[in-house]
Amino acid sequence: MKIHEKRAFLKFFFIYFLSVAILILAVGLFYFMQMKNQYLKNEEFSVIKYARDIKMGNDLSEYNKEYRYLAPDIIFKHFDIKNFKKIDREFVKYLPRDRHGRVFEVFKSTKNYEDKIFYLRLKIAFAQMILLFLFAFLSYRLAKNALKPLQKSVATLDKFAKDLIHDLNTPVTAIKLNMKLLKKDVNFKDSRALERLNKSVHTISELHENLIILLQEETFQMQKTDILSIAKEVVQIQQQIYPNINFFVDSPPLMAKINTNAMKQILQNIISNACKYNSKNGFVKIYTKEKKLYIEDSGRGIKNPQKIFERSFSGENSSGIGLDIVKRLATSMDMDIGVQSSLKGSIFILG
Repeated sequence: MKIHEKRAFLKFFFIYFLSVAILILAVGLFYFMQMKNQYLKNEEFSVIKYARDIKMGNDLSEYNKEYRYLAPDIIFKHFDIKNFKKIDREFVKYLPRDRHGRVFEVFKSTKNYEDKIFYLRLKIAFAQMILLFLFAFLSYRLAKNALKPLQKSVATLDKFAKDLIHDLNTPVTAIKLNMKLLKKDVNFKDSRALERLNKSVHTISELHENLIILLQEETFQMQKTDILSIAKEVVQIQQQIYPNINFFVDSPPLMAKINTNAMKQILQNIISNACKYNSKNGFVKIYTKEKKLYIEDSGRGIKNPQKIFERSFSGENSSGIGLDIVKRLATSMDMDIGVQSSLKGSIFILG
């Protein structure tokens, strides 16, 4: 399952499952409160029955040691029949004894009630566990079925993209070879038109490489590699295209678990932009600090650095797609990426 498919699957699964889980827990709580109140009413009724049998002189042998009573000489002027309450480990209720306001003080142990509450909790918890497992399975099946149309559409788009990239490979290669031949022709020596054309061909080539790497995003093989060695390789390519830019790569090796092709494409896009939008005779510095890679340039800066990685963003220093791909590739390798920018230039930070 691809990353975007996993995200869609997990979102559907958790939204559906959590909604049902909250409903199950709420129903369980409501049922528990209802049964608890019913048990309390039963306990109160049994106390009233016990007091009635005492008052009428009936046989009390049916009552166990849970019950006991007192007959204090206390007269209640204002008697509240709803005086049932729990004190320590006993229920206590006052019940009228005669017309003069004297009462029985009746006690009953809470052990039977607490046992019932304990088993009620167990029963509800067990039922909820079964229901949660059942609905977790149903959520899983529904999420899998909901993904099928998305998977079919993505597979169709992937096939179209792969076919398109394959068909573009031949003309792109032909253009690059012919550009090399034109450079050797003395009639085109120092031609500005040829230089602009060369940069445009390089841009097309970069987009082509971006698409190739992007289609491999879901099957990245990660291994520990020196990022600085990849940066030096990218710089060698950019020096040929931008001979007026001063490059500085002077730093100890920076080892990280990465996909080499993806990392190369990330650096290619960032360094290419740093060169493309740099000042005349500017510089691009690549160095490490605190296990992070810094790419600094002397360009014109970025007006909205917080939006630079958005696909829809288009500014004078970026078309959006290159840095959007940079962000996606970095995310695929669990790598953080940020940017700091001012009028003196920009700094991209990878770590």
